[in-house]
Amino acid sequence: MSSITIGLDLAKNVFQVHGVDAGGCVVFRKKLRRSEVLRFFEDLSPCLIGMEACATAHYWGRTLSALGHQVRLIPPAYVKAYVRRQKNDAADAQAICEAVSRPSMRFVPIKNAERQSVLVLHRSRDLLVRQRTMLINAVRSHCAEFGLIAPQGALRLADLVVQIRSADEARLPPIVASAMLLMVAQIEALMTQINQLGRVLLVWHRQDEASQRLASIPGVGIITATALVATVTNPTHFRSGREFAAFLGLVPRQNSSGGKERLGRISKMGDRYLRKLLVMGATSVIRRARTSTQGAAAWIRSLLERRPARVVTVAMANKTARIAWALLARGDVYRTASHA
Repeated sequence: MSSITIGLDLAKNVFQVHGVDAGGCVVFRKKLRRSEVLRFFEDLSPCLIGMEACATAHYWGRTLSALGHQVRLIPPAYVKAYVRRQKNDAADAQAICEAVSRPSMRFVPIKNAERQSVLVLHRSRDLLVRQRTMLINAVRSHCAEFGLIAPQGALRLADLVVQIRSADEARLPPIVASAMLLMVAQIEALMTQINQLGRVLLVWHRQDEASQRLASIPGVGIITATALVATVTNPTHFRSGREFAAFLGLVPRQNSSGGKERLGRISKMGDRYLRKLLVMGATSVIRRARTSTQGAAAWIRSLLERRPARVVTVAMANKTARIAWALLARGDVYRTASHA
């Protein structure tokens, strides 16, 4: 492998390249159009290439690795410390080149096309769910202006639709009724599309052994299990389950100094989508634990006696994340306390 180290600043059209030799001397600084990137790296002997783990980074990581180069993705927050003075493409590429050569730097594993495809399914489904929620809230608020009220929840939308269709013109003007029915039709179309994406995820889940093992954890369903498997390509990248939970932002944020520990709210670092899924799953576990005697129900009830419910939810999500890391890293299966 060549002794040249390269920092590549990704973009839509204009890429910046910064290369140094083994002694740290600058070999080249170049701007490349998108059509010139592959030809430039094809002419280079295999070398170390650093990139920020941002949009299109995994695609370029796979493409340049196929050419024989060693590609490493760096979290953008870790590159920021190496930017000198003003921020521009050239300074970013130089900072990436400096960061990738640090022995203590943490890198992001490159995802293959299959795992990225599963994550596209998740992002698409999440977008459709948010759009459905926006439409439902709009229908409820518009109908409330005319005295049409229905219980909360997406499943109770059918009650509101019945009121819209049965309301007379004196209570609900025809213009409003036609607009609401158009939005209801869009909600129904979104629900069909969400179910279609869910079926595709179910098929992938049944073909992946690790995803099936994760789905046996309380509070982890098919959606959370497939998202975890697709996101965490290499669980040994984390030294422990505690470090994995910290990566997800499920630990208190520290502001400690002088030997005094000051812990605040959760840090909210890492993947927000995974953190949301784990917290939602933990919420359902806590609801069942109030009347159950199995699993961690006793531990949850003891926490609820001392802490607010939302704090306990985050603690349960932290516990679930650590269990998930253990199953992924060791290839083990989930066992309840009675089987352990």
